Amino acid sequence: MGSGSSHTATIPDLDDIRRETGFSQASLLRLYRRFRTLDQNKKGYLSRTDLEQIGALAVNPLGDRIIDSFFPDGNLKVDFAGFVRVLAHFRPIEEEDTGNQDPKEPEPLNSRMNKLRFAFQLYDLDRDGKISRQEMLQVLRLMVGVQVTEEQLESITDRTVQEADEDGDGAVSFHEFAKSLEKMNIEQKMSIRILK
Repeated sequence: MGSGSSHTATIPDLDDIRRETGFSQASLLRLYRRFRTLDQNKKGYLSRTDLEQIGALAVNPLGDRIIDSFFPDGNLKVDFAGFVRVLAHFRPIEEEDTGNQDPKEPEPLNSRMNKLRFAFQLYDLDRDGKISRQEMLQVLRLMVGVQVTEEQLESITDRTVQEADEDGDGAVSFHEFAKSLEKMNIEQKMSIRILK
């Protein structure tokens, strides 16, 4: 009674999704219910408009970019597997996640490196593998809004790029991005507790 196991049979490819994302069966069931609630027209997929209903994304300065991550390669819809694949980046890292991992298995989606890759792509809008000064400026502008002047914002942008840019090309590569965030607790900052 209340176990929800009868509903898990309706989740397509449940075992594959569980293995890939690391979510428990209970978490997947909860996420599937949320997915179905967002899918108001019962299409079996979510559109950008469906995801815009999520209040936390509406108030997040990077909300549009996070929503874009659900639609790689210009897709206009995301199925349940794609939905939880993106959310898995925000799953907190548990003790068992850091244990003895089979080197033949792909790195968990919620690993430090994959969290960094996810964050990097929020900045790298043109997907050229580098964060340009202009891309950095756009993100900082979104994050601070009108709290600082344009001149201050440009100064912060220049300093941020300059500090991270080791090879002097005027942009930040993924390696440089990861290195500049070495001391930051990305595992905690990019985790949503309810996604355990």
